[in-house]
Amino acid sequence: MDNSQNISYQAGQAKGQAQEKGNQMMEQASNAAQSAKETMHEAGQQIKVTAQGAADAVNVGFNR
Repeated sequence: MDNSQNISYQAGQAKGQAQEKGNQMMEQASNAAQSAKETMHEAGQQIKVTAQGAADAVNVGFNR
């Protein structure tokens, strides 16, 4: 393998490694976004339950 072929091979290797690293980073970002979405959904559900409980408590107070 002459020097130009070696440089070309190394450039190809570096490109492949950079693409793989980029793919890994995109997957991590996607996982973080999905986790945040799930956390927000759970928080929303908890707020909904709390609000419903408060509304029910008020209604019980008025119905006495």
